[in-house]
Amino acid sequence: MDSSQPASLQDAPDVLVVPTLEDVPRDADGAPVLEGSIEVMLLPMEAESGGTTLVALAFSTVAALVDAMGEEQSWVAIPSDKLEGALEGSGARAVLLDPRPPEGA
Repeated sequence: MDSSQPASLQDAPDVLVVPTLEDVPRDADGAPVLEGSIEVMLLPMEAESGGTTLVALAFSTVAALVDAMGEEQSWVAIPSDKLEGALEGSGARAVLLDPRPPEGA
């Protein structure tokens, strides 16, 4: 997986916020209850070599996720050094850090 496009995960904060496809159950303290697997959001993007590749989205803060995707977007926090392992088998070939929606979206 290429974690250097467009920003390197090496420069990422210790914990990343990753959008999920469904709400993640949480305990009374708000911590996610992680039983089984969580489906994270992957987007097809044009690859430099042509065709498309699947990209995982990750944000440096909850505020950045809300700015890009809205308050209703479900999410989970993942230590940045565990993200690539967590995405193993998902089909993601890169991580897009702090993406911004296109103008007018």
